[in-house]
Amino acid sequence: MGELKDRVEGAANEAIGKAKRAIGDATDRPDIRAEGDAQEARGDVQSAIGRAKGGVKNAVDRI
Repeated sequence: MGELKDRVEGAANEAIGKAKRAIGDATDRPDIRAEGDAQEARGDVQSAIGRAKGGVKNAVDRI
């Protein structure tokens, strides 16, 4: 995947994870809250990968 795609999909996963966590809290469903926490964490990692790809691309472009 490209840098931008990783960053966008990561942000989307973070947002969906936060929503699931809020729904889990509101409905007293720890399973949904845990699912939201996991999805948010995946989004964080995916966004970080996108930022790293961008950093590598910028470093290579400077050479």
